[in-house]
Amino acid sequence: MLIMTAPIHPAVRIGHVHLKVADLERALSFYRDVLGFEVTQRMGSQAAFLSAGGYHHHIGLNTWESAGGRAPAPGTTGLYHVAILYPTRAELGDALRRLMERGIPLDGAADHGVSEALYLHDPDDNGVELYWDRPMEQWPRTPEGELAMFTKALDLESLLNENR
Repeated sequence: MLIMTAPIHPAVRIGHVHLKVADLERALSFYRDVLGFEVTQRMGSQAAFLSAGGYHHHIGLNTWESAGGRAPAPGTTGLYHVAILYPTRAELGDALRRLMERGIPLDGAADHGVSEALYLHDPDDNGVELYWDRPMEQWPRTPEGELAMFTKALDLESLLNENR
């Protein structure tokens, strides 16, 4: 018998992600030097904690069980991607510029109606989504009021020009 429970409190948020990486310095080069997160704490060569805006950490990186390891084989379970939310379209445009300056390829880029997103992989082959949410009043809806997300090509040139 299925027991219905009340929905979770609307203020609940996912606070951070902790990733196993093969090489801490390589991972820091991506999350710190390319994406711009700040290191808030380091535990020698084994772990580092990074944040935006002074939070204790949004991303934890460690080699405790994974130093020198390989990414999981395709077709296995695990993290599909970590999604990093940018506050504005202009900030997402800046993230795209940073990736392009470093020659980091995108796996894809999409307009979902509710958001615009860039998809890529970090140096350990973890999926990464960089995105911004449109204001809720702009989200596409059916005539019945249900959410009507979609996937269309994202205009990268327009996104880059958002900063200019």
